[in-house]
Amino acid sequence: MSIVQLLFYAFSAVLLVSAVGVITARNPVHAAMFLVFAFFNSAIIWLLMEAEFLAIVLVLVYVGAVMVLFLFVVMMLDINVAQMRAGFTRYAPLGVVIAVVVVAEIASVVWVKSLGLDVGDPVPMAEAASNTRALGELLYTEYLYPFELAAVLLLVAIVAAIVLTMRHRVGHKVQDVSAQVSVRAADRIRIVKMPAEKKEGESQP
Repeated sequence: MSIVQLLFYAFSAVLLVSAVGVITARNPVHAAMFLVFAFFNSAIIWLLMEAEFLAIVLVLVYVGAVMVLFLFVVMMLDINVAQMRAGFTRYAPLGVVIAVVVVAEIASVVWVKSLGLDVGDPVPMAEAASNTRALGELLYTEYLYPFELAAVLLLVAIVAAIVLTMRHRVGHKVQDVSAQVSVRAADRIRIVKMPAEKKEGESQP
């Protein structure tokens, strides 16, 4: 067994442990930290597979932006942990089904690999080759339409998230930019003239 295989199994084991920690941690902040740790281990595995661009993107986008934002939101919001756990059993059957499907897919890949069938080994890249350029050529040539479809779906998801956030809620404070810009000082400030008051025992000037 080579050193690359040893590192792969080691980081894969740590990745599985951190993934289990994400779903078993009682504290949402701890779960977010476990997820960050899982992303780091996934990036290292991609580095071992010579996918440097994907590894850097995973660290910069997910760990550096998405997970940091998610962690800030979790720490700033007053999350009712007891209420959040109350609905766990309601989604447990769906979670079990998804877990069984994932395990079956992994087992099928391992089983096909153990049969020794010719499934196509990865072609080693040249030393001066750039996997970033190869990925870009695939995205904008062979997978152009799926790439554009994914972009449209992400745009729809962003619009839907904004609509759900800005929907009318009781007690929700919103800003009226036009009203703020057109405000006048005379409408907000009132100058009141008051006579000077005199304390008892003081003489008139």
